Amino acid sequence: MSPLPSVLIAEDDPISSRILEKNLRSWGYETTVARNGNQAWETLRGPTTRLALLDWMMPGAEGPELCRRIRALNKPGYTYIILLTSRDSVQDIIDGLEAGADDFMTKPVNFAELRARLQTGGRIIALEDKLLDSQKRLFELATRDSLTGIWNRATILRFLSDEMAHCRRGGDYSLSTILIDVDYFKKINDTHGHLVGDKVLSKVTSCLEKHIRPYDKVGRYGGDEFLIVLPNCSLYHVAVVAERLRTAVEKLKIRVEGGVLNLSLSLGCASSECFRRAAGERMIKESDRALYKAKQEGRNRVGLCSELKGPKDNRKEKKKGARRVIESK
Repeated sequence: MSPLPSVLIAEDDPISSRILEKNLRSWGYETTVARNGNQAWETLRGPTTRLALLDWMMPGAEGPELCRRIRALNKPGYTYIILLTSRDSVQDIIDGLEAGADDFMTKPVNFAELRARLQTGGRIIALEDKLLDSQKRLFELATRDSLTGIWNRATILRFLSDEMAHCRRGGDYSLSTILIDVDYFKKINDTHGHLVGDKVLSKVTSCLEKHIRPYDKVGRYGGDEFLIVLPNCSLYHVAVVAERLRTAVEKLKIRVEGGVLNLSLSLGCASSECFRRAAGERMIKESDRALYKAKQEGRNRVGLCSELKGPKDNRKEKKKGARRVIESK
């Protein structure tokens, strides 16, 4: 059974407030008490308050005004609001509901009725939570790779496109990509079976995620290939990151029948600072070329994109710095 949601009691009359609090606690609700509209607003703004009993007339801010504020607030979860008032005209009810209240009760409160209305509010909140949970699961299915849990191809390419748009807005901002291939992955599948191959991809994924920044994005580009998008990262720094990834995966040991499986990666790096007008497709293409070069040169190494379009002296220095990183292994 799910725990009952916490309830805010916003009531400036101390006797009425104590009576409400006593009854709600006897029904199993956790309560927070506010003596005026300003205190109530501070509590309502928080993420944990999902049920609220608001007195219509309070100092600071009245119930209807708090309703309008909370409906204008972009909160992650819905807050179910019951207005309490001695007003009982049709127009008062209309005004309260139009302000954003979900329910309306006149004083003195009938506690059996109040309990039933709180239960209704709790069911509505639970239904919304289930809906949001379903939406989250659908989003995960649509954007995540089912085996590794990282971003799928379509999503990682969308991240690249978004970051390229940021890059094109100018300023001292470089974007880099790394295209990664697990060396001899087909041989691993053929020799040890696809279950071992799946284990290899999962282990490599965990290693990659551990050795990049929190705001870098890693996705499964296809098969045994991974694509990493690194915002605000120069050619020199992407070479540093790629070499760190190569070294980390080289240290992985996976136990298989008959011994231990050693892994290695080939990596191709590209940076937007290498091109006058960088585009997402061009970044992928140059990373792929650098990856192919790394594989041609013997695998288990980092390749760099070949084109640099900056001023001549600066171009040489950038290339030399990045090259020193990958040749110092």
